[in-house]
Amino acid sequence: MEINPDIAVLVVDDEQDIRDASERILTRTGFKVMKATRGDEALDVLDKERIDIVLLDLKMPGMDGLEVLKRIRMLSKTIQVIVITGYATVETAIEAMKQGAYDFIPKPFEPDQLRIVVNRAWEKIHFIQEAKRLEQERNRTLSDLDTEKSRIRTIIESFPSGVVVTDPKGRVMLMNPAFRQLLGLDKNVKTGNRIEDYLPDEDLCQLVLEISQGKHVDYDDIPNYEFSLPDEKYFMARGQPILGEKKECLGAVLNIVDISAMKLLDHLKSEFVAKVSHELRSPLSTIHEQLALVIKDMVGEDFAQDQHILDRAREKTKGLISLIGDLLDLSRIEEGIICQEPQSLRLEEILKNIIEFLRTSAQKKNQSLTLVLPQDELPELTADPIALESIFGNLVTNAINYTQEGGEIIVTVDMAGINVRVKVKDNGFGIADKYLNKIFDRFYRVKDDKTRYITGTGLGLPIVKGLLDSMGGFIEVESEPGKGSVFTVLLPVKN
Repeated sequence: MEINPDIAVLVVDDEQDIRDASERILTRTGFKVMKATRGDEALDVLDKERIDIVLLDLKMPGMDGLEVLKRIRMLSKTIQVIVITGYATVETAIEAMKQGAYDFIPKPFEPDQLRIVVNRAWEKIHFIQEAKRLEQERNRTLSDLDTEKSRIRTIIESFPSGVVVTDPKGRVMLMNPAFRQLLGLDKNVKTGNRIEDYLPDEDLCQLVLEISQGKHVDYDDIPNYEFSLPDEKYFMARGQPILGEKKECLGAVLNIVDISAMKLLDHLKSEFVAKVSHELRSPLSTIHEQLALVIKDMVGEDFAQDQHILDRAREKTKGLISLIGDLLDLSRIEEGIICQEPQSLRLEEILKNIIEFLRTSAQKKNQSLTLVLPQDELPELTADPIALESIFGNLVTNAINYTQEGGEIIVTVDMAGINVRVKVKDNGFGIADKYLNKIFDRFYRVKDDKTRYITGTGLGLPIVKGLLDSMGGFIEVESEPGKGSVFTVLLPVKN
């Protein structure tokens, strides 16, 4: 397909080498290329110029790539965004794909890789334009597909991702070669059967049937769906209803993208973190213990300055050991090797032990730490006791750390329907509304004049969230600056 010289590509990257190399490669291919070094500069270009394709770096100073992607989607739904990702941002690249990015390309990339992915984006733009032109020529319903099959098939079969179209009864009316290839279907397999004859995932088939029957008319109400095949292939599916002139549902269209490479990179990243953490923990623990022995032997005013320096070094090694432990916990959660030994237990006993263990830390700050249990006996839970200790140990420790001297921390337990509800309430520093949706992000810590000197890894709450997700639990937070926070945990009771 001949490149239209009016197609404009915007390269957004804080590395000059990436910008210049991309410009050379794409200009020779026939594209019009513009460049930006930051997210805000890119938005200024988009406001003034017509841009068709954006090459977007995810990690930039100031406004990051995900925020720029969000702004682009607010400006236009047709601009094709290709994210540029490094090894450390694979997880963010997956999130970008979920938020509407067309594709991604890892650093460093070869010229042919860049040309291929940008050409695909241009082909998609061309096909979208062609589809709009055909729609303007004639208003069609699904019944028209038989008479215009050749033109529609040309468009759909050219898509690099898998596409399947169903009727209101969930029967497959059309599928492209990419769909057959991704799902391992015979190239001669016929359409006309129900969707479950082609897709091996029962829940996804049910979702497609619901979309086909008009149960999800609002596009934003339809979630992305990830599934896998036995040969370690991973896919992300996105379905949308096909609506007629009177907004009646005529069926569904399902788009499937292969995300196996991203999943593999994500696994390698977690494996790397786990191995490095294991290698570091032992020598750091040795250093920490030896510092304690040296400090113990340093008595007298002559050693006061040296003792202060060594105390700081010991405090930092303790922080690193804590960070390594949190990283290992996160790796185990991601690998699904935590919460694997559930047993019947009494939650009140676990909470009593946690409160008793942490009471000394609270007393050092003259804080009151109280556990309030219901009058009626709580039902037994089936869960991993170590996971529960980690969840509530983190929450109570956070309450102690982020509450001022003389503050109050109350842990209450009761029943909420079929769930056990635990609230960890404090009257501490509190959290502003603008930070509440970020506190469960890895390494994120709210820093202000009151909290900047509090040590921590920024991994406690992500660990809590990951553990609860794996257990089928739920957590929410209410907070007000200067008045304190309430973390509410719901745990399912399994009969």
